[in-house]
Amino acid sequence: MPPVKLDHCVIHVADWERSNAFYAQVLGAELVARPVGFAYRFGGKQLNVHGPGVQPAEVARLPVLPGNSDLCFEWGDPIAAAIAHLAACGIAVERGPMQRFGAKGEGTSVYFRDPDGSLMEFISYAHPVIPAAPR
Repeated sequence: MPPVKLDHCVIHVADWERSNAFYAQVLGAELVARPVGFAYRFGGKQLNVHGPGVQPAEVARLPVLPGNSDLCFEWGDPIAAAIAHLAACGIAVERGPMQRFGAKGEGTSVYFRDPDGSLMEFISYAHPVIPAAPR
């Protein structure tokens, strides 16, 4: 069997303008216009987006709904820079920083929400260990 790689996944948004601004400004997505709606591209990976005016794929047993996604994005610098970036964008950190396990092993993560309430995560492998608090 040849190696398999993730090509895309699907999220659903309730408001194109609000979500496009969030995914472009906070996550650095390239907005790809489609006949109806958009897709969000991150290098060679893509989020296909269902939203107002887009009919869900007929093959899905249950359609994706706004706010029920959970996505993790790799942050290339130490997690402190991600926290500062989120603060500058007016996005509250919901949890973290905390040690987590991602596709590349141990990393440090922070969690936040997109405009529809879907859980977003930045994971950094730059400095994976969070120093223990003094006792």
